[in-house]
Formats: sequence, C-alpha cells, structure tokens
Amino acid sequence: MTHVNGAGSLVRTLLNSGLDTCFANPGTSEMHFVSALDNVPGMQCVLGLSEGVVTGAADGYARVMGKPAVTLLHCGPGLANGLANLHNARRANTMMVNCVGDQATHHRPLDAPLTADTEGLARTVSAWVRTAAHATQVGADAAVAVQMAMTSPGQIATLILPSDTCWDAGGVPARALAVPSPPTANPHAIQQAARLLKNGAPTLMILGNGALRAGTIAAAYKIALATGAKIVAPNFNALIERGGKRSPIDRIPYVVEPALLEFSGIKQIILIGTAKPPFFFAYPSKPASPFPGDAHTHVMTRPEHDQAAAMAALAIEVGALGETGRRLGTPRPHPASGSVTSEAFAQSLTALLPEDTIIADEGLTFGRAVFSGTHNAPAHDWMAVPGGAIGGGMPLATGAAVAAAGRRRVVNLQADGSAMYSIQSLWTQARQKLDVTTVIFSNRKYAILLAELENVRASAGKTALSMLELTNPDLDFVKLAAGMGVEGARAETMEQFNDLFTIANKRSGPFLIELAC
Repeated sequence: MTHVNGAGSLVRTLLNSGLDTCFANPGTSEMHFVSALDNVPGMQCVLGLSEGVVTGAADGYARVMGKPAVTLLHCGPGLANGLANLHNARRANTMMVNCVGDQATHHRPLDAPLTADTEGLARTVSAWVRTAAHATQVGADAAVAVQMAMTSPGQIATLILPSDTCWDAGGVPARALAVPSPPTANPHAIQQAARLLKNGAPTLMILGNGALRAGTIAAAYKIALATGAKIVAPNFNALIERGGKRSPIDRIPYVVEPALLEFSGIKQIILIGTAKPPFFFAYPSKPASPFPGDAHTHVMTRPEHDQAAAMAALAIEVGALGETGRRLGTPRPHPASGSVTSEAFAQSLTALLPEDTIIADEGLTFGRAVFSGTHNAPAHDWMAVPGGAIGGGMPLATGAAVAAAGRRRVVNLQADGSAMYSIQSLWTQARQKLDVTTVIFSNRKYAILLAELENVRASAGKTALSMLELTNPDLDFVKLAAGMGVEGARAETMEQFNDLFTIANKRSGPFLIELAC
C-alpha cells in the first residue's frame, strides 16, 4: 500500500474516507490520477463534457447522497470553467472535494500557457485550499480535504496537485480523519426564541439549510400551530423534503411586492439555519430586504448547528409536543388539460409525479407557480440553485441521478435559456443511462430579464429586446437531445405533456420533453 505514487495515494485515501464517486474532465496534468483508477478499484468516475457539468453534478450528488463527491479538473482554467456551479454549491453549503491538476513544481517558473493563479481562483468558492508540495504528502492532504468538506454545514475543499506530486513515487495512503459533529445551538438562543413565540406579537420563523428536512419542518409546524407563528423558507434552497404526508412550507416570493406583502405586519422574525435573506437584486426606490423596518430579528441557529435538535428543544420550550404537524391538504388533482400555463403544469406535476422523485428546479420565470402548486404531490425532494448562477439545473439533475441510480427518478424543471449553459449534461445522462426526465420550458426568450427590465426601470428598444430573445434561429431541444443520445419529444398542450411525462417516468434512462410555453 505504501509503494505507490502520489496519484495512487490520493485515490486510496479518498476511498478510505468513504468517497467513491468522481466527476471528471481531466487533462494532461491529471493523467496519473486517471491511470490510478485502473490500479485502484472502487472509484466510480463520471465524465462530463464541460467543467460546469462536472462541478454542478458533484453538487447534486452530495445534496442527495449526504456525502461529498470528488471533482477532477484541469489546471486553473478548468477550475475557472466550473466556478459558476461551484458558486452555487458554496451557497448551498454543499460538501465537495475538488482535485485540480497544476503545472509540475519545476515547470511552473517557466510560465507555460496553462499556468494560472489556481489557488486564487479556488479561494473564491472554497472554505479550504491547499497545494500539495510533495508526493509523500498527497494522502495526508487528501484526508484533511475530506474532513474539511464534511464539516457542518458542508463546504468546498480544493486540493491542488502539481503533476510531479502525482507521478513521483513515495505516496502514502492516509486513513480517514474524524469529522466534527454539528455544534449544538446555544440554549439561551432557543429560550429567547420561545419567549418571542409566546409573547403574542406576530412572528415569522424562517427555516433554511438543514432545517428544511421533513422532521424539522414538521416540528416547526407544530410550533406554529401552538403559537400562531408563520413559517417560511428562503426562495432558493439546497433541498426541501416535501409532498406526501410531510408538512408543507412556502417560500419567500422572489418578486419584491409579493414578498413585502408576505412580511406585512410581522413584528418578530426568528432565523433558523439561515441568515437574513435579502432580495436577489437592488431595485430603484425599493427596499433591499422584505423585513419590516420595525421588526425584531433573532438568530436562533446558524447553518452549521444541529437543526433537528434545536427545533425539538424549541418545541419543548413552547409546549408544542401535542400538536399535529400536518396541515390537511386537498386530494391529488387530475392532470390538467388545454393550454400550457404555470398553474396547469403544477396541477399535472402534482397528479403525475412518481413517489420519491427528486426535482432539480431551474424553471425560473415560467416555474414560479409550480412550487406553491405542488404541496399535495407525492413525497419528493426539491432542489434549487441557491447561488443564482444560471446553468445549474441540468448538472444538478445529473449528479442527483448518479446518487439515486436504480432507486429514484429525477425530474429536471429547466428554463430554455439556462439549459444552454450546461446542455452537455444530456450526454453524461445518456452515457450513464441515468433516470432523468428533463422538462424544457421553451418560450424562446430570457423571460426573467424581460421582467427585470421593468423592475430596474431600464428602457428597451429593438436592439435591447433582441438580446433577450432566443430566436433567429430557434433552439430545437429535441434535436439537441438526440445529438447527445437522449430521446425526446415536443409538447404543445397539457394533454401531450401528460402523455409524454407518464411514458418518460415509466421507462429507464433519460428522456427530454420540450414544453412550448
């Protein structure tokens, strides 16, 4: 075990630490890692045709699997290509270990073309960054990277590997390091939250990150019923467990005016597992946050805390143990018919969604009615793009499907414009035979930006509007999918969508539906 090169010690250490899946787009500097995969069994390596697919898929995998994936990226420019989805992963508190190749230590002073400030790039999205100095240290460095990635609430660790640290002999595989348990919330913070909930003032609890698991939401709902408080989640979240017999939770609206209405009259706000959420952008003459200026804000838990334990303690403090956690909902509807609208789509999704599905949502403008319209769907997990960097949805779905292979279906609700940022995800889905149903909301425009034009009070003439249209030529997603090995079809009515969606979810492998809307 000790007579290996640095790359061999890296792979063995990752496996010793329980990491067995790597999303990769390797280059010359990473060839010894690729070679080590033949010599060290146990590492599943999934090829992505762009680094944005690699990093986004690692994000989706970790959210579903509950442990990090590894990424293999080619030097600073390869890391830079994946930064947008690493930004999304950082905002989602995703566990991830990036392995980034680099110039050999003796070659770096020559300033070869791919030489870059790789550490500087990595620090923009990573909680921990280290450059391996010698093959003998690679294993130990990798063990620390895994430990840091798995530290609550989850974070990105980037290990930079000059190529000679991988090909040199003397690699020493390391054992897994202990991961600290999530810290316990301050009892005084829980007691203060209880006092606020019992004082009779209108109170809103905002749940984020690990507080959005089914058990914690149910406890929050019991507390809300006992005290008259309201509960809500931020608009974009890493994963919400919802549907079926789970307690429902709404999200803060994205648009300013509905969000202000949601917070109207609130005098006390309790933050549980999340920071104070601002609006996505600043707008002329509009507030930066939905929080009323006279509302008192109390931080009960931060994202790294044990949210379930804190919520259970809060329920005891307010005497909510006898309450029921489930709000009575309406029965599942029949699939919608007629014209395609966001509300009709939500109705059909509620009616037809398979049990225990994973939804990767990057529906943007068209999909805004879908979340609120699917509380009564079968039990499912809902993932979004907390960082707001578009192009996250298709890779998220891809990584989630790798994590859930053979067990759960993944449904990707995808805007057409953002799909083009990471369309290569379809190739990986075909190659891995992943059970993903992709629904492209095809309105052939950047519809969200048309709305934002008005929000920021910018004028728009012919030239400006042409920058927001996806026409001339039209995108044909069925043909694009076919070119990457994924079967697809176009739907222009809800009846056509219902039939295609039912067929797609009963078969194995990926399928794409281009939904004209």
